[in-house]
Amino acid sequence: MSSEGEGGFHMADVFLITSGSRRAMLRTKDDVRIEAFCEPSPASVTDTAVVVAHGFTGSADRPAVRRAARAFAERGAAAVVTFSFRGHGGSGGRSTVGDREVLDLSAVVGWARELGHARVATVGFSMGGSVVLRHAALDRTPEGRADRVAAVSAPARWYYRGTAPMRRLHWVVTRPAGRVVGRYGLRTRIDSRPWDPEPLSPVAAVPLIAPTPLLVVHGDRDPYFPLDHPRALAGAGDAELWLEHGMGHAENAADAGLLARLGDWLTRA
Repeated sequence: MSSEGEGGFHMADVFLITSGSRRAMLRTKDDVRIEAFCEPSPASVTDTAVVVAHGFTGSADRPAVRRAARAFAERGAAAVVTFSFRGHGGSGGRSTVGDREVLDLSAVVGWARELGHARVATVGFSMGGSVVLRHAALDRTPEGRADRVAAVSAPARWYYRGTAPMRRLHWVVTRPAGRVVGRYGLRTRIDSRPWDPEPLSPVAAVPLIAPTPLLVVHGDRDPYFPLDHPRALAGAGDAELWLEHGMGHAENAADAGLLARLGDWLTRA
């Protein structure tokens, strides 16, 4: 895996699914094909889009991602864009577990603006949370930048192994046998190359995001990342922090009430 400059994309194929709904295959700056879907807002006129970035082993068609997208769409104030990171779902390439995924998000945000949305908010879960933070810090181009950013269940730092789920995840990512399990058991294709150089960490990205509004959301029963992660993220810059009582990890644990509040925050003027 390797880090390089963020931003830039060109659109490949775009298909109309239903009236107003679109599916696209985008190409990133490093020429990876990314599947993306846009559902229009129920409102007659809106200039806002919410882009949903899933967690590791997720994809645009996973039930929890679809549930979150429906919840945001039901707020009626924005179009909702979902996509699959590289190595996931119908996208090409291999997962770099939060590094080059910033290029995927830049391509998707750029597509949302191509569709006519002047304001684009990003919300990411777990790995997707780390990506929206890094994207907001690294892509400040007019076409690629985010206007509001929410990170849910995101790690603050790399290489964390302090919980059993994270130790299992590291085995999946770093071991040949683990990557086989990832490919066939978790439907996730993982790059075997180590990071070179190490990408900017989420907590180091936070101070670079201002003045873009930033929200950090975390459950107090998250089995992956304890509460020092969201507190470190929120303390590193100008961020609003929601600690959710009884919540577990990422999109699978986000209930209807939280998704409604998130939707309202993301579409706030």
